[in-house]
Amino acid sequence: MAQKILILGAGRSSAFLIQHLVVHAPTFDAQIMLADASPEVLQAKKAQYPTLLTFCINIEETQSLASLLSPGTIVVSLLPAFYQPQVAQLCLSARAHLLTASYLPPEMEALHEAARTQNLLFLNELGLDPGLDHLSACKLLDEIRAEGGIIDAFRSYAGALVAPEAEQDNPWSYKFTWNPRNVVLAGQGGPAQYRQDGQTRLVPAHQLFRRVLPVSVAGAGDFEAYPNRDSLKYAKVYGLETVPTLLRGTLRRPGFCQAWHWLVQLGLTDDQVRLPHSESLTYREWLQAFLPDLQANETVWAALARYCGLSTQNPTWAQLAWLELDREQAIGLPQASSAQILQKILEGKWQLQPQDCDMVVMHHEIIYQKEGQRFSRSSDLVVKGAPSPHTAIAKTVGLPLAMAAVRLATGQLNLRGVCLPTAPELYLPLLEQLKQVGIRFEESITLLEGKK
Repeated sequence: MAQKILILGAGRSSAFLIQHLVVHAPTFDAQIMLADASPEVLQAKKAQYPTLLTFCINIEETQSLASLLSPGTIVVSLLPAFYQPQVAQLCLSARAHLLTASYLPPEMEALHEAARTQNLLFLNELGLDPGLDHLSACKLLDEIRAEGGIIDAFRSYAGALVAPEAEQDNPWSYKFTWNPRNVVLAGQGGPAQYRQDGQTRLVPAHQLFRRVLPVSVAGAGDFEAYPNRDSLKYAKVYGLETVPTLLRGTLRRPGFCQAWHWLVQLGLTDDQVRLPHSESLTYREWLQAFLPDLQANETVWAALARYCGLSTQNPTWAQLAWLELDREQAIGLPQASSAQILQKILEGKWQLQPQDCDMVVMHHEIIYQKEGQRFSRSSDLVVKGAPSPHTAIAKTVGLPLAMAAVRLATGQLNLRGVCLPTAPELYLPLLEQLKQVGIRFEESITLLEGKK
Protein backbone atom coordinates (compact mmCIF):
# COMPACT_ATOMS: atom_id res chain seq x y z
CA MET A 1 0.00 0.00 0.00
CA ALA A 2 1.31 3.44 -0.95
CA GLN A 3 2.42 5.77 1.84
CA LYS A 4 -0.05 8.65 2.26
CA ILE A 5 1.15 12.20 2.92
CA LEU A 6 -1.59 14.77 3.49
CA ILE A 7 -0.81 18.49 3.24
CA LEU A 8 -3.24 20.77 5.08
CA GLY A 9 -3.31 24.28 3.63
CA ALA A 10 -2.22 25.55 0.23
CA GLY A 11 -1.34 29.11 1.23
CA ARG A 12 1.71 31.27 0.59
CA SER A 13 4.15 28.91 2.33
CA SER A 14 3.11 25.79 0.43
CA ALA A 15 4.75 26.10 -3.01
CA PHE A 16 8.10 24.40 -2.31
CA LEU A 17 6.57 21.90 0.11
CA ILE A 18 4.09 20.62 -2.47
CA GLN A 19 6.68 20.60 -5.24
CA HIS A 20 9.25 18.65 -3.22
CA LEU A 21 6.79 15.99 -2.10
CA VAL A 22 5.20 15.50 -5.53
CA VAL A 23 8.60 15.25 -7.25
CA HIS A 24 9.96 12.73 -4.73
CA ALA A 25 6.79 10.67 -4.21
CA PRO A 26 7.50 8.16 -7.00
CA THR A 27 10.86 7.24 -5.44
CA PHE A 28 9.16 5.78 -2.34
CA ASP A 29 5.69 4.93 -3.68
CA ALA A 30 3.83 7.75 -1.93
CA GLN A 31 0.43 9.28 -2.55
CA ILE A 32 0.44 13.06 -2.01
CA MET A 33 -2.86 14.64 -0.98
CA LEU A 34 -3.70 18.33 -0.54
CA ALA A 35 -6.63 19.71 1.44
CA ASP A 36 -7.71 23.35 1.42
CA ALA A 37 -10.87 25.41 1.74
CA SER A 38 -10.47 27.13 -1.66
CA PRO A 39 -11.61 25.17 -4.74
CA GLU A 40 -9.85 27.71 -6.99
CA VAL A 41 -6.51 27.19 -5.27
CA LEU A 42 -6.91 23.41 -5.40
CA GLN A 43 -7.81 23.53 -9.09
CA ALA A 44 -4.64 25.53 -9.81
CA LYS A 45 -2.46 23.10 -7.86
CA LYS A 46 -4.06 20.11 -9.58
CA ALA A 47 -3.37 21.67 -12.99
CA GLN A 48 0.26 22.15 -11.96
CA TYR A 49 0.66 18.67 -10.46
CA PRO A 50 -1.77 16.18 -12.10
CA THR A 51 -0.82 13.33 -9.70
CA LEU A 52 -1.81 15.40 -6.68
CA LEU A 53 -5.05 14.30 -4.99
CA THR A 54 -7.02 17.35 -3.87
CA PHE A 55 -9.82 17.72 -1.31
CA CYS A 56 -11.88 20.81 -0.62
CA ILE A 57 -12.65 20.80 3.10
CA ASN A 58 -13.43 23.24 5.88
CA ILE A 59 -11.11 22.54 8.81
CA GLU A 60 -13.99 23.34 11.17
CA GLU A 61 -15.75 20.24 9.85
CA THR A 62 -13.62 17.70 11.67
CA GLN A 63 -15.38 14.70 10.16
CA SER A 64 -14.25 15.77 6.68
CA LEU A 65 -10.63 15.87 7.80
CA ALA A 66 -10.91 12.66 9.81
CA SER A 67 -12.14 10.84 6.71
CA LEU A 68 -8.82 11.55 4.98
CA LEU A 69 -6.75 10.01 7.78
CA SER A 70 -5.74 6.39 8.22
CA PRO A 71 -3.06 4.61 10.29
CA GLY A 72 0.42 5.67 9.17
CA THR A 73 -0.70 8.76 7.23
CA ILE A 74 1.80 11.62 7.51
CA VAL A 75 -0.02 14.93 7.97
CA VAL A 76 1.95 18.10 7.16
CA SER A 77 -0.08 21.00 8.51
CA LEU A 78 0.40 24.57 7.32
CA LEU A 79 -2.78 25.69 9.06
CA PRO A 80 -2.75 28.61 11.51
CA ALA A 81 -1.25 27.68 14.87
CA PHE A 82 -4.55 27.68 16.79
CA TYR A 83 -5.80 24.77 14.65
CA GLN A 84 -2.84 22.47 15.37
CA PRO A 85 -4.06 20.98 18.70
CA GLN A 86 -7.35 20.07 17.03
CA VAL A 87 -5.50 18.44 14.13
CA ALA A 88 -3.26 16.60 16.60
CA GLN A 89 -6.26 15.05 18.37
CA LEU A 90 -7.62 13.81 15.04
CA CYS A 91 -4.21 12.40 14.13
CA LEU A 92 -3.96 10.64 17.47
CA SER A 93 -7.38 9.02 16.99
CA ALA A 94 -6.47 7.91 13.46
CA ARG A 95 -2.89 6.86 14.44
CA ALA A 96 -1.42 9.35 11.95
CA HIS A 97 1.85 11.30 12.23
CA LEU A 98 1.85 15.12 12.30
CA LEU A 99 4.46 17.67 11.22
CA THR A 100 3.98 21.44 11.62
CA ALA A 101 5.93 24.70 11.43
CA SER A 102 3.95 26.16 14.36
CA TYR A 103 5.17 26.85 17.88
CA LEU A 104 4.56 23.94 20.24
CA PRO A 105 1.42 24.71 22.32
CA PRO A 106 0.85 23.18 25.77
CA GLU A 107 -2.14 21.20 24.46
CA MET A 108 0.11 19.48 21.94
CA GLU A 109 2.91 18.90 24.44
CA ALA A 110 0.43 17.09 26.69
CA LEU A 111 -0.01 14.43 23.98
CA HIS A 112 3.63 13.27 24.15
CA GLU A 113 3.09 9.97 25.97
CA ALA A 114 -0.04 9.10 24.00
CA ALA A 115 1.73 9.72 20.69
CA ARG A 116 4.85 7.82 21.76
CA THR A 117 2.79 4.87 22.95
CA GLN A 118 1.19 4.66 19.50
CA ASN A 119 4.60 4.96 17.80
CA LEU A 120 3.66 8.33 16.31
CA LEU A 121 5.74 11.44 15.67
CA PHE A 122 4.19 14.85 16.33
CA LEU A 123 7.01 17.16 15.17
CA ASN A 124 6.54 20.89 15.73
CA GLU A 125 8.50 24.08 15.03
CA LEU A 126 10.07 22.87 11.79
CA GLY A 127 9.83 25.87 9.48
CA LEU A 128 11.94 29.01 9.28
CA ASP A 129 11.63 30.63 12.72
CA PRO A 130 10.96 28.43 14.54
CA GLY A 131 12.67 25.69 12.58
CA LEU A 132 15.90 26.51 10.80
CA ASP A 133 16.98 28.39 13.92
CA HIS A 134 16.68 25.14 15.93
CA LEU A 135 18.58 23.07 13.36
CA SER A 136 21.49 25.48 13.06
CA ALA A 137 21.69 26.55 16.71
CA CYS A 138 21.66 22.98 18.04
CA LYS A 139 24.39 21.98 15.61
CA LEU A 140 26.64 24.85 16.81
CA LEU A 141 25.92 24.29 20.49
CA ASP A 142 26.47 20.54 20.32
CA GLU A 143 29.77 20.99 18.46
CA ILE A 144 31.05 23.54 20.96
CA ARG A 145 30.14 21.29 23.89
CA ALA A 146 31.75 18.27 22.23
CA GLU A 147 34.99 20.28 21.97
CA GLY A 148 34.87 21.08 25.70
CA GLY A 149 33.64 24.66 25.29
CA ILE A 150 31.82 26.52 28.07
CA ILE A 151 29.12 28.79 26.67
CA ASP A 152 28.87 32.36 28.03
CA ALA A 153 26.38 33.93 25.61
CA PHE A 154 23.88 32.88 22.97
CA ARG A 155 22.27 35.48 20.70
CA SER A 156 20.07 34.66 17.74
CA TYR A 157 18.29 36.98 15.30
CA ALA A 158 16.04 36.44 12.30
CA GLY A 159 14.03 38.56 9.89
CA ALA A 160 11.61 38.05 7.00
CA LEU A 161 12.51 41.04 4.84
CA VAL A 162 12.69 42.20 1.25
CA ALA A 163 15.70 41.92 -1.03
CA PRO A 164 17.77 45.13 -1.18
CA GLU A 165 16.59 46.02 -4.69
CA ALA A 166 12.95 45.96 -3.47
CA GLU A 167 13.70 48.46 -0.66
CA GLN A 168 14.42 51.43 -2.88
CA ASP A 169 10.83 52.67 -3.29
CA ASN A 170 10.14 52.60 0.44
CA PRO A 171 11.75 54.74 3.19
CA TRP A 172 10.97 51.99 5.73
CA SER A 173 13.03 49.45 3.71
CA TYR A 174 10.30 46.97 4.56
CA LYS A 175 7.31 45.26 2.94
CA PHE A 176 4.97 42.52 4.09
CA THR A 177 6.37 39.10 3.26
CA TRP A 178 4.25 37.23 5.82
CA ASN A 179 1.17 37.75 8.03
CA PRO A 180 0.59 41.56 8.26
CA ARG A 181 -1.40 41.30 11.46
CA ASN A 182 1.50 39.63 13.28
CA VAL A 183 3.78 42.48 12.22
CA VAL A 184 1.38 45.17 13.44
CA LEU A 185 0.86 43.45 16.80
CA ALA A 186 4.54 42.60 17.38
CA GLY A 187 5.62 43.12 20.97
CA GLN A 188 2.13 43.24 22.48
CA GLY A 189 0.87 40.94 25.22
CA GLY A 190 3.40 41.61 27.96
CA PRO A 191 7.04 42.57 28.32
CA ALA A 192 9.79 40.92 26.30
CA GLN A 193 12.24 39.04 28.49
CA TYR A 194 15.79 37.86 28.02
CA ARG A 195 18.94 37.37 30.09
CA GLN A 196 21.99 39.64 30.01
CA ASP A 197 25.12 38.96 32.09
CA GLY A 198 23.18 36.77 34.48
CA GLN A 199 20.31 39.24 35.00
CA THR A 200 16.79 38.88 33.62
CA ARG A 201 15.81 41.91 31.55
CA LEU A 202 12.20 42.94 30.96
CA VAL A 203 11.22 45.33 28.18
CA PRO A 204 7.63 46.66 28.26
CA ALA A 205 5.80 46.85 24.95
CA HIS A 206 5.89 50.66 24.81
CA GLN A 207 9.71 50.60 25.03
CA LEU A 208 10.40 47.54 22.89
CA PHE A 209 11.38 49.43 19.74
CA ARG A 210 13.72 51.71 21.67
CA ARG A 211 15.80 48.77 23.00
CA VAL A 212 17.45 47.81 19.73
CA LEU A 213 20.88 46.35 19.03
CA PRO A 214 22.98 46.77 15.86
CA VAL A 215 23.57 43.51 13.97
CA SER A 216 25.73 42.96 10.88
CA VAL A 217 25.16 39.88 8.73
CA ALA A 218 27.66 38.77 6.12
CA GLY A 219 26.12 39.00 2.67
CA ALA A 220 23.15 41.07 3.78
CA GLY A 221 24.48 44.22 5.48
CA ASP A 222 23.47 46.12 8.60
CA PHE A 223 20.34 45.68 10.68
CA GLU A 224 18.88 46.52 14.05
CA ALA A 225 17.19 43.94 16.28
CA TYR A 226 14.48 44.25 18.89
CA PRO A 227 13.99 41.51 21.53
CA ASN A 228 11.47 38.74 20.95
CA ARG A 229 8.72 38.28 23.50
CA ASP A 230 10.26 35.40 25.47
CA SER A 231 13.87 34.42 24.87
CA LEU A 232 14.04 32.50 28.15
CA LYS A 233 11.81 29.64 27.00
CA TYR A 234 14.72 28.53 24.81
CA ALA A 235 16.97 28.00 27.82
CA LYS A 236 15.62 24.48 28.37
CA VAL A 237 15.24 23.66 24.67
CA TYR A 238 18.90 24.45 23.99
CA GLY A 239 20.33 23.40 27.37
CA LEU A 240 21.25 27.00 28.24
CA GLU A 241 19.68 27.21 31.71
CA THR A 242 22.90 28.52 33.33
CA VAL A 243 24.26 30.58 30.45
CA PRO A 244 24.60 34.26 31.54
CA THR A 245 23.34 35.82 28.29
CA LEU A 246 20.46 34.50 26.22
CA LEU A 247 18.70 36.69 23.66
CA ARG A 248 16.59 36.17 20.57
CA GLY A 249 15.50 39.09 18.42
CA THR A 250 13.82 40.19 15.20
CA LEU A 251 15.76 41.97 12.45
CA ARG A 252 14.77 45.17 10.67
CA ARG A 253 16.78 47.65 8.62
CA PRO A 254 18.26 50.58 10.60
CA GLY A 255 15.71 53.30 11.29
CA PHE A 256 12.63 51.09 11.15
CA CYS A 257 12.29 50.64 14.91
CA GLN A 258 12.59 54.34 15.75
CA ALA A 259 9.71 55.18 13.39
CA TRP A 260 7.61 52.22 14.55
CA HIS A 261 8.19 53.33 18.15
CA TRP A 262 6.18 56.47 17.47
CA LEU A 263 3.28 54.52 16.01
CA VAL A 264 3.23 52.51 19.24
CA GLN A 265 3.49 55.65 21.40
CA LEU A 266 0.58 57.25 19.58
CA GLY A 267 -1.57 54.17 20.26
CA LEU A 268 -2.04 53.30 16.59
CA THR A 269 -1.11 49.64 17.16
CA ASP A 270 -3.76 49.10 19.87
CA ASP A 271 -6.03 46.15 19.12
CA GLN A 272 -8.20 46.19 22.25
CA VAL A 273 -10.58 49.09 21.72
CA ARG A 274 -13.09 48.98 18.86
CA LEU A 275 -13.93 52.40 17.46
CA PRO A 276 -17.67 53.08 17.02
CA HIS A 277 -18.63 54.31 13.54
CA SER A 278 -15.05 53.71 12.36
CA GLU A 279 -16.30 53.03 8.82
CA SER A 280 -17.37 56.66 8.42
CA LEU A 281 -14.35 58.23 10.13
CA THR A 282 -11.64 59.64 7.90
CA TYR A 283 -8.04 58.65 8.50
CA ARG A 284 -7.32 62.24 9.50
CA GLU A 285 -10.06 62.18 12.14
CA TRP A 286 -8.73 58.88 13.44
CA LEU A 287 -5.17 60.22 13.72
CA GLN A 288 -6.30 63.48 15.30
CA ALA A 289 -8.15 61.55 18.02
CA PHE A 290 -4.78 60.35 19.34
CA LEU A 291 -3.14 63.77 19.41
CA PRO A 292 -3.31 66.55 22.02
CA ASP A 293 -5.56 69.47 21.14
CA LEU A 294 -4.44 71.32 18.04
CA GLN A 295 -3.14 74.81 18.62
CA ALA A 296 -4.48 77.80 16.68
CA ASN A 297 -4.11 77.29 12.91
CA GLU A 298 -2.12 74.08 13.54
CA THR A 299 -2.44 71.18 11.11
CA VAL A 300 -2.68 67.54 12.17
CA TRP A 301 0.82 66.95 10.82
CA ALA A 302 2.21 69.89 12.79
CA ALA A 303 0.57 68.52 15.94
CA LEU A 304 2.06 65.10 15.22
CA ALA A 305 5.53 66.60 14.78
CA ARG A 306 5.14 68.53 18.02
CA TYR A 307 3.98 65.42 19.89
CA CYS A 308 6.91 63.33 18.63
CA GLY A 309 9.45 66.13 18.91
CA LEU A 310 10.53 65.59 15.32
CA SER A 311 11.71 68.12 12.77
CA THR A 312 10.64 67.74 9.17
CA GLN A 313 14.31 67.07 8.31
CA ASN A 314 14.41 63.97 10.50
CA PRO A 315 14.44 60.64 8.56
CA THR A 316 11.85 59.29 11.00
CA TRP A 317 9.52 62.12 10.01
CA ALA A 318 9.93 61.16 6.35
CA GLN A 319 8.91 57.59 7.18
CA LEU A 320 5.79 58.68 9.07
CA ALA A 321 4.80 61.24 6.41
CA TRP A 322 5.15 58.61 3.67
CA LEU A 323 2.36 56.56 5.26
CA GLU A 324 -0.16 59.39 4.66
CA LEU A 325 -1.91 58.78 7.96
CA ASP A 326 -3.92 62.00 7.61
CA ARG A 327 -5.61 61.28 4.28
CA GLU A 328 -9.12 62.69 3.84
CA GLN A 329 -10.71 59.36 3.03
CA ALA A 330 -13.26 57.25 4.89
CA ILE A 331 -11.70 54.27 6.66
CA GLY A 332 -14.49 51.93 5.60
CA LEU A 333 -13.90 49.32 8.32
CA PRO A 334 -16.83 48.85 10.74
CA GLN A 335 -16.07 48.51 14.46
CA ALA A 336 -12.34 48.45 13.73
CA SER A 337 -9.47 48.66 16.18
CA SER A 338 -6.64 51.09 15.55
CA ALA A 339 -4.37 48.15 14.77
CA GLN A 340 -6.76 47.05 12.03
CA ILE A 341 -6.91 50.57 10.59
CA LEU A 342 -3.13 50.86 10.62
CA GLN A 343 -2.84 47.42 9.02
CA LYS A 344 -5.12 48.54 6.18
CA ILE A 345 -2.89 51.55 5.54
CA LEU A 346 0.29 49.48 5.64
CA GLU A 347 -1.07 46.77 3.37
CA GLY A 348 -1.38 49.45 0.70
CA LYS A 349 2.04 50.95 1.40
CA TRP A 350 4.08 47.83 2.16
CA GLN A 351 2.66 45.56 -0.52
CA LEU A 352 5.10 43.40 -2.45
CA GLN A 353 5.00 44.32 -6.13
CA PRO A 354 4.86 41.51 -8.72
CA GLN A 355 8.56 41.89 -9.48
CA ASP A 356 9.68 42.17 -5.85
CA CYS A 357 11.71 39.45 -4.17
CA ASP A 358 11.84 38.75 -0.46
CA MET A 359 14.84 37.84 1.69
CA VAL A 360 15.27 35.71 4.80
CA VAL A 361 18.12 36.58 7.17
CA MET A 362 19.27 34.67 10.25
CA HIS A 363 22.28 35.24 12.50
CA HIS A 364 23.55 33.29 15.52
CA GLU A 365 26.41 34.40 17.74
CA ILE A 366 27.80 32.19 20.52
CA ILE A 367 30.50 33.35 22.92
CA TYR A 368 32.36 30.52 24.66
CA GLN A 369 35.55 29.62 26.52
CA LYS A 370 37.86 26.73 25.72
CA GLU A 371 41.34 25.90 27.04
CA GLY A 372 41.93 29.37 28.45
CA GLN A 373 40.75 31.16 25.31
CA ARG A 374 37.54 32.99 24.51
CA PHE A 375 35.88 32.68 21.11
CA SER A 376 32.96 34.03 19.14
CA ARG A 377 31.35 31.58 16.75
CA SER A 378 28.80 32.94 14.31
CA SER A 379 26.48 31.43 11.73
CA ASP A 380 24.73 33.45 9.02
CA LEU A 381 21.92 32.53 6.64
CA VAL A 382 20.81 34.73 3.75
CA VAL A 383 18.23 33.39 1.30
CA LYS A 384 16.82 35.57 -1.47
CA GLY A 385 13.56 34.48 -2.99
CA ALA A 386 11.90 34.87 -6.37
CA PRO A 387 8.59 36.66 -6.98
CA SER A 388 5.55 35.03 -5.36
CA PRO A 389 4.80 32.16 -4.91
CA HIS A 390 8.45 31.04 -4.97
CA THR A 391 9.49 33.25 -2.11
CA ALA A 392 12.31 32.78 0.37
CA ILE A 393 9.67 32.42 3.08
CA ALA A 394 7.95 29.59 1.20
CA LYS A 395 11.29 27.92 0.56
CA THR A 396 12.59 28.09 4.11
CA VAL A 397 9.28 27.12 5.71
CA GLY A 398 8.24 24.42 3.26
CA LEU A 399 11.42 22.52 2.46
CA PRO A 400 12.43 21.53 6.02
CA LEU A 401 8.92 20.11 6.52
CA ALA A 402 8.95 18.32 3.16
CA MET A 403 12.38 16.79 3.73
CA ALA A 404 11.44 15.59 7.21
CA ALA A 405 8.22 14.06 5.85
CA VAL A 406 10.19 12.10 3.25
CA ARG A 407 12.65 10.87 5.89
CA LEU A 408 9.76 9.75 8.09
CA ALA A 409 8.00 8.03 5.20
CA THR A 410 11.15 6.14 4.20
CA GLY A 411 12.02 4.95 7.70
CA GLN A 412 14.99 7.27 8.20
CA LEU A 413 13.49 9.18 11.13
CA ASN A 414 12.96 7.24 14.36
CA LEU A 415 11.90 10.06 16.72
CA ARG A 416 8.53 9.46 18.37
CA GLY A 417 6.21 11.41 20.62
CA VAL A 418 5.86 15.20 20.63
CA CYS A 419 9.24 16.59 19.51
CA LEU A 420 11.11 19.67 18.38
CA PRO A 421 13.81 19.46 15.66
CA THR A 422 16.71 19.57 18.11
CA ALA A 423 18.09 16.02 17.81
CA PRO A 424 21.20 15.25 15.68
CA GLU A 425 19.23 12.46 14.01
CA LEU A 426 17.15 15.18 12.38
CA TYR A 427 19.21 18.37 12.19
CA LEU A 428 22.37 16.85 10.67
CA PRO A 429 20.77 15.26 7.56
CA LEU A 430 18.34 18.14 7.07
CA LEU A 431 21.08 20.78 7.13
CA GLU A 432 23.04 18.76 4.56
CA GLN A 433 20.00 18.42 2.31
CA LEU A 434 19.13 22.10 2.65
CA LYS A 435 22.62 23.10 1.52
CA GLN A 436 21.92 21.42 -1.81
CA VAL A 437 18.96 23.74 -2.47
CA GLY A 438 20.69 26.98 -1.48
CA ILE A 439 19.70 27.13 2.21
CA ARG A 440 23.20 27.24 3.63
CA PHE A 441 24.58 28.64 6.89
CA GLU A 442 28.00 30.27 6.66
CA GLU A 443 30.01 29.83 9.85
CA SER A 444 33.07 31.60 11.25
CA ILE A 445 35.10 31.52 14.48
CA THR A 446 36.91 34.56 15.93
CA LEU A 447 39.41 34.47 18.81
CA LEU A 448 38.43 37.16 21.34
CA GLU A 449 40.93 36.56 24.16
CA GLY A 450 43.89 34.31 24.86
CA LYS A 451 46.89 33.07 22.93
CA LYS A 452 46.82 33.30 19.17
